[in-house]
Amino acid sequence: MTWRASVLTLFPAMFPGPLGQSLAGRALDTGVWSLDITQIRDFTQDRHKTVDDAPFGGGAGMVLRPDVIDAALNHVADGRPILCLSPRGRRFCQADAVHLSAIDGVVLLCGRYEGIDQRVIDARGIEEVSLGDYVLSGGEPAALVLLDAVIRLLPGVMGAADSAAEESFSHGLLEYPHYTRPAEWCGRRVPDVLLSGNHGAVAAWRREQSEEITQHRRPDLWVAYNAASHGLMTKGRLP
Repeated sequence: MTWRASVLTLFPAMFPGPLGQSLAGRALDTGVWSLDITQIRDFTQDRHKTVDDAPFGGGAGMVLRPDVIDAALNHVADGRPILCLSPRGRRFCQADAVHLSAIDGVVLLCGRYEGIDQRVIDARGIEEVSLGDYVLSGGEPAALVLLDAVIRLLPGVMGAADSAAEESFSHGLLEYPHYTRPAEWCGRRVPDVLLSGNHGAVAAWRREQSEEITQHRRPDLWVAYNAASHGLMTKGRLP
């Protein structure tokens, strides 16, 4: 079954962009996933194709109109989840990418200007998601990143089936360091354990490295990882 992505945007030329290259591009060509782009401006009712208006209550910028957004959504909505890319949304994470890769697809609404009229967000039950604590010019770059995170998890997209299982965030930790040939470069040697042929020792070293890197670089992840580990241990105890 083809995984379906629908994107609503004022700038269709931004797609597929980088998603037309490399793994995602090959998967698009072979029908692993499909992409349809809806120009929001096509659903306006006036000759000027007006998609926005001044905010009630005053303030800078313009707001995307609810009637225009709703009409555009009527064109594509079919039961798939609708996500709006917004800096005020819940932060998108690897678990979200895994979830979306396991269902039929997603509808992505790309915000612009000061945002989208809240009424259509509430009426449609649209979930707002963010990639991080920063502001972009619009939702399109975020939509491209979100789709890349999901598409690479679709069956047959990545060459090695176990690649995703060992990546950063897959088990609540950042990924361990990687090394390849030559074994010595500019006076720096590959850690001996990786040359030992002892798979158990390699696995233990990689785990230790993941824990150390996570603890120092992402203390927030480290706290969550420890809390989750403690919860699993507690559940496993006999009364």
